Amino acid sequence: MKRDIFINNRKRLFDKLEDGAMVVLLAGEALKKTADEIYPFTPNRNFYYITGINEEKHKVVLFKSNGVEEEILFIQKPDPVKEKWVGKTVRESEAMELSGIQTVLYLEDFNSTMNQKLSSGKVKAFYLDLERRSFEDRITLSEEFAQDISKRYPYITIKNAYGLISELRTIKSPEEIQEMKKAIDITIEGVNSLMKNAKSGLKEYELEAYFDFHLKKNGVKDFAFKTIAAAGKNATILHYVENNSTIKEDDLILFDLGAQYNYYNADITRTFPISGKFTGRQKAVYEAVLRVNEAIIDALRPGANFQEINNRATDLIAQECINLGLIKDKKDVKNYYWHSIGHGLGLDTHDVGERNVDLRPGMVYTVEPGIYIEEEGIGVRIEDDVLITESGNEVLTKAMIKSVEDIEKFMSSR
Repeated sequence: MKRDIFINNRKRLFDKLEDGAMVVLLAGEALKKTADEIYPFTPNRNFYYITGINEEKHKVVLFKSNGVEEEILFIQKPDPVKEKWVGKTVRESEAMELSGIQTVLYLEDFNSTMNQKLSSGKVKAFYLDLERRSFEDRITLSEEFAQDISKRYPYITIKNAYGLISELRTIKSPEEIQEMKKAIDITIEGVNSLMKNAKSGLKEYELEAYFDFHLKKNGVKDFAFKTIAAAGKNATILHYVENNSTIKEDDLILFDLGAQYNYYNADITRTFPISGKFTGRQKAVYEAVLRVNEAIIDALRPGANFQEINNRATDLIAQECINLGLIKDKKDVKNYYWHSIGHGLGLDTHDVGERNVDLRPGMVYTVEPGIYIEEEGIGVRIEDDVLITESGNEVLTKAMIKSVEDIEKFMSSR
């Protein structure tokens, strides 16, 4: 992505900061997997959003004082020996070019720079990314840093930068939408590939491999998340990722998957019959879910409240479950549908933003109703990615077929 995007992101963040505010964001570090193996590094998304840099251990400092906006990027000093093993790290000139930040120092200068800035008396508020997604998460590098700053500079107020940056990330720029469209287009092509090769007798992971191959062939390095390839009864498990069962002729199979392009994600779910034709019951359940999918997409427009839309989706699914003979009372819908209708999408698959929010142009949400009937071995979910526009919405995944007629026609043409 062009550096002007990251320059603009920093400008928008500076505009939200009070005078005397300092923001420090950390790229993060690769996590240990086992012994001397590590997981592939992926940058903290807020750090990437502000800098465009995707290398570990780097840090960025933004400081606003007396109307002057200062930016400093700290990078790893080149290590010739290490680079023989793992490749070159970004150089100062490259970091400047990628980020648009003109002051680039080495990490060894970070502590002295911080001591000088924080001892000056000019820093009134110190912002760190302190969001934690789970109570089980280990303490983050930012939290460790916050504890250290609190001990050394107890007079400085520590604040959470997560909310400020989240508000910026919620509204996607045209450039971000283009990155998401690329991820979505590649995902759709990958789904078409696996549908063309679907047949009974395969393992779920064998069919999944067609999607994986298509992404790799198109230069995609990462998936948005671990693919769900769930045939038959497995599709009633919301986050089934074993993907190792044998696919039967009469199975519906549910694929929940997505490509990641320049860290922007696609998230699509489609359900289709392995035989190429829905049974009567499968069709009834599928079309019930499709009706809710289309009704909720129609409801996504500026000013609509997402939590209210979520509540409406649950009510619609409950009525469909009554019509299918699954329940008599709407409160029992939780036996067949127990998740929300969707989530924000962007640099994270489950992206930033509040659930109880009025929709605005530039927001992107998934719409993913489902009905899961364990006793019948039928699980159906249909998921689309939707951009809120000035006049309503744009379904970014509209090229991915989803009607019964289109699916059966596609399967019969293989």
